[in-house]
Amino acid sequence: MSLAPIVLFVYNRPQHTLKTLEALMQNELAEMSELFIFCDGPKADATNQDQERINKVRDLVKKKNWCKKVTIRESQVNKGLADSIVAGVTEIVNTYGKIIVLEDDIVTSKGFLRYMNEALEVYQSDKKVMHIGSYLPYTNSHKKLPETFLSRFMSCWGWATWETSWNQANWDESQLYEQIKDPKVRYEFNLEGVLNFHEQLENNINGSINTWAIKWFTSIFLCNGLCLYPSHSLTKNIGFDGTGENCNLLDVKEREGVRDFIKVTKIKIEESREGKSYLKCFYKYGSDSSLGKQLKIASSSIRYQLIKKLKELDK
Repeated sequence: MSLAPIVLFVYNRPQHTLKTLEALMQNELAEMSELFIFCDGPKADATNQDQERINKVRDLVKKKNWCKKVTIRESQVNKGLADSIVAGVTEIVNTYGKIIVLEDDIVTSKGFLRYMNEALEVYQSDKKVMHIGSYLPYTNSHKKLPETFLSRFMSCWGWATWETSWNQANWDESQLYEQIKDPKVRYEFNLEGVLNFHEQLENNINGSINTWAIKWFTSIFLCNGLCLYPSHSLTKNIGFDGTGENCNLLDVKEREGVRDFIKVTKIKIEESREGKSYLKCFYKYGSDSSLGKQLKIASSSIRYQLIKKLKELDK
């Protein structure tokens, strides 16, 4: 099995970066893997404190041989996370044909690299499988899932892909938005109405955010592609402390659900009903997707609708 190169995107969070690199170094395949570290540069209005944190990260990544071979790319200007990832992934995946991607706040379990490389190997000839994910949000119903499953929905907290898949991506948010305007398409795109993914495209169009993940997910969706999920996470996001880009303390809905190893075996190339139901339950009910919680929410919704209707009748 030929190992995929790993790319890590870092900026100005030395403590997060250190934890990410130390965990990666503990992976059983790290000593046989090649690592590329992309260091983003300072913004035009960067303070002395900002520059100091950037310098600390750059000094840190040079301290050890985190993998068999480490190549460091330092940008003199600030590209931003989205542009850094698109450019960096494109360069490396077009050179090596496949890639494993991490950001500076993704702590991996010991079997992360093995899982990713095995999945890249097992599904390399299945063009419908476009993305390998390593993170699954935890709920108390995870025991009902198979070891791995396929979904139309994408997770980017430690992921992998192939050159043939990545080069099908469309980075024009306006073009993507036009293709999900049909109500039936949008309903499916939004996980059958549970989420509002289309709003992320709208926010990219109006310039309020600049993100890469929604464009990659939309590209996969419009290609009718599938993403592989593990039944338990192999990564943990430690960035929900207000320091990350496009995330904050309120976003996290994670409990203990991380495993060291997930076995990869070839499964039928179709979307998993169990997996889809699991993701819908999580995004609708959170980590507690028990029947009691569902009934409580449903009861509150019915009560709200009844009160609303009564108020309308009183007018």
